[in-house]
Amino acid sequence: MTELARPTAAPFPWAEPFFTVGVTGTNGKTSTTLLLGAALAATGRSVLVETTLGYTLGGHALDVPRTLQGYLDAFEQAAGAGCRDAAVEVTSQALAQGYAKRWRFDLAVFTNLSRDHLSQHGSWEHYLASKAQLFVHLGPGQSAVLNAADESALLIDRVTPEDVKRVWYRVPSRGPELCPADLTAREVRVSVDGTQIALEPSPLADALGGSLRTQLIGEVFAENALAAAAGALAAGVDAQQVARGIAGCPGVPGRFELVARAPVTIAVDYAHTPDALARTCDAARALAGTARVIVVFGAGGGADPEKREPMGRAVGQRADVAVVTNDNPRREDPKAIAKAVTRGAERGGRAYVVVELDRRAAIRQALERARAGDVVVIAGKGHERGQTIGAETLPFSDVEEVQSLVGSA
Repeated sequence: MTELARPTAAPFPWAEPFFTVGVTGTNGKTSTTLLLGAALAATGRSVLVETTLGYTLGGHALDVPRTLQGYLDAFEQAAGAGCRDAAVEVTSQALAQGYAKRWRFDLAVFTNLSRDHLSQHGSWEHYLASKAQLFVHLGPGQSAVLNAADESALLIDRVTPEDVKRVWYRVPSRGPELCPADLTAREVRVSVDGTQIALEPSPLADALGGSLRTQLIGEVFAENALAAAAGALAAGVDAQQVARGIAGCPGVPGRFELVARAPVTIAVDYAHTPDALARTCDAARALAGTARVIVVFGAGGGADPEKREPMGRAVGQRADVAVVTNDNPRREDPKAIAKAVTRGAERGGRAYVVVELDRRAAIRQALERARAGDVVVIAGKGHERGQTIGAETLPFSDVEEVQSLVGSA
């Protein structure tokens, strides 16, 4: 089955020298890709990095659109500048359209799989099969980096060609070890300064010095750091350079981005699935200690209505106050979306639930409720700079809204 399209040829002569790492999964793609890019760059080589946030070459932003033509333009610019390494965030939509058959990926990283984008794919099976395309087309001797605590990784493993090397990583908060892991977090400590990861002894862990550190805040970023480290090591990067690159990677815009630290800690986060919201709330709880966690969030319109109540439940189980609001309702009735989210939040059983559909007012209300020591998370939009209501996208930034009210960190 996998012999038909292997190996994938470089689409252009100038693309032949590239070593391209692809990162896919539901959550953590952007953070993992940026961490991996930083680890590759620690070798001193120029690296092209493509994520939801855009393109960078050698750490400098490229002015190209996130389209197929923009992708090719970015790679051609990189090739002209002598770059030969790339870390790319790969979406399920692109993979479903045959992306892995048209561009050669030399290493593939899988983060996790949870409910998202089912309206585009039609079924869970199609969603998983789309993600798996990145691994199905790997060439002999190349490497697949897989999450040893995610059941979907076992299915991806089954369709990955036998002559592809496997590297497994695991953070215990994801779940039990489903197969032996090469890199496992033993202990994760979260603070406003970042995340410290103590590793279980293993050849890879020992090479890394027994620990990793990232400036990103939250146990989910420990998982992303392990995925990035495993990927960079599989790519042949020296372990000390890997650790240094990951530690030096700055915080990612909109991924538990601290906008204020005192007297109230305020973070903006892109979490918009049940799993991502649960982990974001857990990060906030780790910072809050005995103080309260207040979360502003909503669900997008036009896609995956089945995930709205589970999103609400994830927050309702963990936060002390849940403020349900708009998050790109698009052409749907915002009240109907909020009703489903609110139902889940109330069933969560812990949070006091408030509904305020005006997102600006919801953020203001959350900050007015906060007391010294509390942690407030504005979730769902992260780095986005617009709010889509009906057919119109209006300027809106969670970060700027918070800064206008309290200043910055």
